[in-house]
Amino acid sequence: MGQEYVHLEHDGKILLVDADGIGPVSPVMGRSVCDGPGSQIRLPTMMEVEGMGIEWTEKRSNQIIFGDDEFKVTYGIPKIPWPEHWAWKDSLASDSAVDPVARESVYRTLHRVVSKVIITNSQGEILMAKIARGFFTGCWTLPGGFVDYAEHPREAAEREALEELGVSIEIPDPRGECGTEKPGGQGNFVQSEIFNEEGINWVSFTYKCEEDLVGQEVVPKDDEIEDAQWFSREEALNLAVSLFDIEAIKKLV
Repeated sequence: MGQEYVHLEHDGKILLVDADGIGPVSPVMGRSVCDGPGSQIRLPTMMEVEGMGIEWTEKRSNQIIFGDDEFKVTYGIPKIPWPEHWAWKDSLASDSAVDPVARESVYRTLHRVVSKVIITNSQGEILMAKIARGFFTGCWTLPGGFVDYAEHPREAAEREALEELGVSIEIPDPRGECGTEKPGGQGNFVQSEIFNEEGINWVSFTYKCEEDLVGQEVVPKDDEIEDAQWFSREEALNLAVSLFDIEAIKKLV
């Protein structure tokens, strides 16, 4: 294991130091030139944080690997008031003087948001897709995928059903979260999980939609979906490999 750093964050503010470990310092957004290692802005070490007299609570550690170099970043919550003079975490990405480990550390803290839908018919069966590429290649999952920028997770689930399976669905929205109230039950389940040492935090929204798809043909998307079939609840639970899918089916069906 190479150098170890501490990622202290509070309400969008992050503690950064200069090459000598003195801080807090802030990035300059848009700076395109770095005058060598001595000018870099970076995360502090544990000894440097201790030297600043900052008390903090550890949350978790992430592993960051750049080629042959391996780093450990420990994430924590500082026990201080709002740190006015710390750096906004959103300002790190555009400053070339910010150490890549610090930028990668902030990137790891951004949620990866996915949205899925449990489409059930009048027989109580669940429509599932067999994935042709990606992480779940050859496995059965619920229709869904990444939520696009400025898109509501409910809208993303409807879009993914159309893109992956060629079916048009309307998920109930009794509270009008997407702007227009749509009658039906508020059937949704939200989950959050970190699955490995890299520390990527996945947030999954799963919705339920009762739809027989009358007059519609299920057409799996070329090169993305190998097959699509209806399964009983028990069959779906036995086939599903995603922990998010399994828990959502248990809760919503």
